[in-house]
Amino acid sequence: MSDFVKYSLYFLLGGTIVSVSTYLGSQGKSFLAAFASTFPAITGATFVLIYLNSGNDAIVSYAKNLLWFVPPWLVYVVAMIAAVPRFGFWPSMIGSLVLYLGCVGLVKKGLG
Repeated sequence: MSDFVKYSLYFLLGGTIVSVSTYLGSQGKSFLAAFASTFPAITGATFVLIYLNSGNDAIVSYAKNLLWFVPPWLVYVVAMIAAVPRFGFWPSMIGSLVLYLGCVGLVKKGLG
C-alpha cells in the first residue's frame, strides 16, 4: 500500500469520527458526542498502524508518551467548562488552548 493511500485512510478515519461527534452534538446528544470523541478508535487505529509499521517497542513508547497528555487535556476540558458560561465560546477556546499548550510545555520541560 502506498504512503498516499495509507495517509488518505488515516485522514478519512479521523474525519469520520469528527463528523459523527459534530452531528451527535448538534442533535443535542452531548453524551453520545462525547463518547464518540473519546472512544479510543483513533488511538486504537494508531496502535495498529504503528504496530504494523514499527512493532511492539514503538507501541509501548507511544502509549507511555500518550499518558503524559492526559493531565493537560483535563485542564483544557475543565477550563472550557468553567470559562464558556463566563466569557463565551471563542475567548474560552483560545484561553483553554493556551492553558493546554502551557501544560504540555511544562510536561515536556519536566521530561527533558
